[in-house]
Formats: sequence, C-alpha cells, structure tokens
Amino acid sequence: MSVQLDENGQLRHFLTTEGLDPALLTRILDTAESFSGVIGKSVKKVPLLRGRTVINLFFESSTRTRTTFELAAKRLSADVLNVSVDTTTTKGESLLDMLRNLQAMQADMFVIRHSQSGAAEYFARHVDPGVAVLNAGDGWHAHPTQAMLDAYTIRQHKGDFEQLRIAIVGDIAHSRVARSQIHAFNGLGAGEIRVVAPNTLLPGDIDSLGVQVYNDLGAGLRDADVVIALRLQRERMQGALLPGEAEYFRHYGLSEARLRSAHPQAIVMHPGPINRGVEIDSSLADGPRSVILEQVTNGIAVRMAVMSLVLGLQPETAREST
Repeated sequence: MSVQLDENGQLRHFLTTEGLDPALLTRILDTAESFSGVIGKSVKKVPLLRGRTVINLFFESSTRTRTTFELAAKRLSADVLNVSVDTTTTKGESLLDMLRNLQAMQADMFVIRHSQSGAAEYFARHVDPGVAVLNAGDGWHAHPTQAMLDAYTIRQHKGDFEQLRIAIVGDIAHSRVARSQIHAFNGLGAGEIRVVAPNTLLPGDIDSLGVQVYNDLGAGLRDADVVIALRLQRERMQGALLPGEAEYFRHYGLSEARLRSAHPQAIVMHPGPINRGVEIDSSLADGPRSVILEQVTNGIAVRMAVMSLVLGLQPETAREST
C-alpha cells in the first residue's frame, strides 16, 4: 500500500496524485468546495486545526505555493512556523536530524518543497505516527496540490470531466505540475488529455502516461475545452533544448489568435509564475478566458481541504467561524 494512504485507503500524507482512486480525488474537490465559502467571509477562519502546528519547510523558493499553504493553515486556525532552510543546511545538519528536531517541537504537519524527487516521501517514511507530510513540489516528480487546485478550477467552470478535452502546452519534461495534472485528470475520468510540445520537451516515458501527444500547436488546441500553459523551466534543463524564447513563442506560445482553434468557451490556465511573451501573450493571460488568478484563490481552499483530510478531521465542523 502507498505510504500516503492508511489501512482504510484514506489520506495519511499527500505526496502524489498518481494512483489515487476517483472517489478520493472527488472527495478532495468536494471538501475544498465546503471551504470555499470561508474565503469570502469577513472573518476568514474556522477552528478545525486550532491547537495544531504546521511547519512549512521550503528548500526551493516559492511565492504562490508557500503563501497559500500558510494562509490555508492559518484559516484553519493552526499555528504556523516557516523554517529558514538556509540556516539549517549551512550548519551541516542532515535532513533526518532536522526532521527529528522539528518533530520534537510537537509538529503535526510538515509542508515540504525540495529540489530532489522523492524528498517528501522520504520525510513521510520517517515521521512519527499521526504526523502528516504534504508535498509542495519535489524535483520533477510531483506537485499534487497544484494539480488538485487546477482540477477544482476546471470543475467550477466545466463541471464533469468525462467529455472534456484538456490540452497541456509547453515544458512537459521538466514539469512536476504536468505529471500531477495528468494523473489527476485521468483519475477524474477526463475525456481526452493532450500534451503539446517539441520533442525535446517531452519526457521519455510519455507513452505510458495516458495522453495524446502533439508537436503542432494548432492541432493540439483544436476544439480543446481547457488549455493549460506551462512555464519553461530553464533551471532544470541540461543543454540547449530550445533555440530561444522568441522562437519558442513563435511555435508554442499561446495568443488570442492561436486560441481560435480551441472551443469558443475554452478556459486558459497557467500554474505560474508566468513568463509573458514566452509561454503566453499578456492579452490572453489577462483576458476574459483566463482563470489564472482564480487558480491562485482556489489554492487556499484546496490546501485547506488536504490539510483537514490528512489529519482525519471532518470539514463539516468547519462551517462555523471562530
């Protein structure tokens, strides 16, 4: 059994969307929906995690993910500690020693972002029973809460996944977001998942991921209901995989004109940060089809949902604010 599930098949940690059954994926979305009303209240807190301690442990820089995890924990009334990773690593302390020391401070949950694939699972295998680990992105491997907030945003606009054609455009090879999206969308029964990229930006195992591959942007966008642009992750690239950003935009950048081949009601998404004029034109990113800022807002509710579920708490009790 996966380390992230308990003996009853419920979440103990949240490390990946791979292998999660449709019922559990749907439960995460439904739980997020139950929290969405909290975000619009004048008092944006519920008492569900009162007395619990959440430690954000980010070995990579982040704006949206770290901030929305912190907001999610605080809106659940948890105590939140943001650890300075530079301080811990420059003194030569091992990851396991750091974990044990932080755990000795009575932590209930670790939110971890790390450059190495598998780092979150390593922590999950070494924490004490009752302590949860949430993966906020590990190497090229997974970014499960990003995938679920994207799924939540899609469901808000499009409803059932079964008839949807979803096109993911860009740097698939280096994107932990893309992998988590593909696993989540497949698990939720998406009608068709397309990846659109040059061959140099496709992973070697693309044929095993249950997607349709396109090298031509026009063909990949044809009649798509959802279009997701991905950031070019040059910091993870080895060698010259692209001729240049201008050339990339010419062939794979999203614009109003290129979106005409998609469904007229198609929505446009991006996990951020956006490189305007490289992956997407500003007029499209800021236009009426864009739901990019909604993704950010929805990240709070989705992360609230996951935090409550991994601790085995009932979100129904969260409807009364503190």
